Amino acid sequence: MKDTLLYILTHIVDHPESIVIEEEQDQDRIIYLLTVHQEDMGKVIGKQGRIIRALRDLVKLMAAKEHTYVDIVLKEDETNNQPASV
Repeated sequence: MKDTLLYILTHIVDHPESIVIEEEQDQDRIIYLLTVHQEDMGKVIGKQGRIIRALRDLVKLMAAKEHTYVDIVLKEDETNNQPASV
């Protein structure tokens, strides 16, 4: 799932080298913490959040086949103090 998410994101953003996907595990759930270049935040979020919502739906469907729960959290870039809106 992580590889698929990375593949899709590299084709959406302008700065694919700055994509970082961290994985956190909680009991039976996996949370992907996604960090992208500040200029690419709008592309990942999309109009009215459509792109990030579609990515979350896709990953959740893939996880359902493996009987687990996965979610994506878009993190704010640490180099910039402006909050990320999702």
